Amino acid sequence: MFLERKEELSIMEDAFQSEKFEFLVLYGRRRIGKTSLLNEFSKKHKTLFFSAQEKNDALNISDFSKTVQAYFEDNFYSDFADWEAAFNYISSKSKKLDENSERLVLIIDEFPFIAMENPSVKSILQHTIDHSWKEKNIFLILCGSSVSFMEDEILAHKSPLYGRSTIHIELKKFDYFESSKFFPNYNNIDKLIAYGILGGVPCYLDSFDKKKSVEKNISAKILKEGSFLKDEPIFLLRQELREPTVYNSILEAIACGATRINDIAGKIHEEPQKCSKYLNILTSIRLVEKIVPCNEDKTSRKSIYKICDNYFLFWYHFLFEKKSYYEILGPEKSAEEIMKAENINFYMGRIFEEICLEYMIRLAKKQKLPFIPEKYGKWWGNNQARKTQDDIDVLLIDKDSKKFIICECKFKNEQFGKSEFEIMLSRREIFSSDGEFYFYAFSKNGFSKWVLENAEKNKVILVTPDDLFEV
Repeated sequence: MFLERKEELSIMEDAFQSEKFEFLVLYGRRRIGKTSLLNEFSKKHKTLFFSAQEKNDALNISDFSKTVQAYFEDNFYSDFADWEAAFNYISSKSKKLDENSERLVLIIDEFPFIAMENPSVKSILQHTIDHSWKEKNIFLILCGSSVSFMEDEILAHKSPLYGRSTIHIELKKFDYFESSKFFPNYNNIDKLIAYGILGGVPCYLDSFDKKKSVEKNISAKILKEGSFLKDEPIFLLRQELREPTVYNSILEAIACGATRINDIAGKIHEEPQKCSKYLNILTSIRLVEKIVPCNEDKTSRKSIYKICDNYFLFWYHFLFEKKSYYEILGPEKSAEEIMKAENINFYMGRIFEEICLEYMIRLAKKQKLPFIPEKYGKWWGNNQARKTQDDIDVLLIDKDSKKFIICECKFKNEQFGKSEFEIMLSRREIFSSDGEFYFYAFSKNGFSKWVLENAEKNKVILVTPDDLFEV
């Protein structure tokens, strides 16, 4: 099922309609939907589409030879001697296309599999672009799942291909609103929980049966032996990394609440310096993110780490340590235990904050907030007024640091009450007294009578799960 990606398809369509050479670098972490996007684009346009594999250079050249010759000749004659010969062949064939005003779309999916085996292919391609393709009616697309490789070896200044691309897109995960379209039959709370479990990765979202409940999907699609999602994090780490044991330990530590570098190091009994190196790699493959309090410099000593893939967070939070226990308990009973209110609500707490931020960003893009925020995110630090450490679930600040939106987000079965309301209002004391403040309260289970009666006069916007889907 192909959903969304309208903006990316529009960018690709504009490049196709261009009458000059275009070179798109498309990349993003595994499972994010790059190949599906390329296939969707290819439905409307004739493309020379080659998917590289983890083979040696000779075998990839052989596969490329068959694909290219089948496209131009509807036949296969022999392997090209090397990549230069292959690209020169395409150059010669594109002359005839130019004469007929036909555009050649050349897609090489998983380009890193080629370039890692034969680094010279980057220079060969650069020479071909500069001396032949740049003046031709060609739309070149290089795609890759290794984010660090695509950024460092294709887009970075040190790369032979630096400056040749005309467009680059890092394909990102869906937000909660886009992800909900995979589950049209779910109520809005279940849509949020499904997003909390699967995140915005299309491949994961598509694995759930939209006709079954969240609990039954956990049982059948995650816990059942042989299911695609059961060991997906381990499988992906083994594809990407050489020492999955240490990475497993770090991810479990973060999922269980250790977010600062020293806490993570202590939890897994490793030196902070070693943990930092591993965390940098997890960040480069878009599984972990380093964050600082909203409105502080990126070098802030208050930085913490979070798992930014919801399924990895779910898996390491619930399944990694308890794998043997759940195997004995069985998929159905295990899913029932995970979905108990005290378990799933606690897990969803952090994710609900991120959902609320995504909602606020959607409002900002539609000009529906009191101001356009320049800085936004979670805040934590010292509340001098209350003389205690404090945090704000979601904070948005304007470009002059004069206007503030403070959000309180509660995902629990109890209603949002008076004490939570008053604590939210008190957080204005953290900032300048002459600031302009706005408040948004988010609650899974609605608001108490007192809150409903006092919200308007305190200029507090109340947001329910249903409101999140009306933006």
